[in-house]
Amino acid sequence: MTEERQTSLEFPQDFPIKVMGAQHPEFAATVLKVVQEHAPDTTEQHVRTRDSSKGNYLSATVTINAQSQKQLDDIYRALTAHPLVKVVL
Repeated sequence: MTEERQTSLEFPQDFPIKVMGAQHPEFAATVLKVVQEHAPDTTEQHVRTRDSSKGNYLSATVTINAQSQKQLDDIYRALTAHPLVKVVL
């Protein structure tokens, strides 16, 4: 039996996920593709990117319409497992 993790979040809601990784030309597109596996209505317009001060790293903030804690957990697991991703907040 799978138990749903308790959360204080209310769903659905817009939820920003911040993803950081090494500078790579496909970073933002890759992050979006991974997120879309779990939140298919997410588009390029939901992604904001920013270079680090020295330009070695890139961050992407993806705002999704989160439907459940399980969906968020699945997205976090998929992103942290990707080799281009260093940190997910």
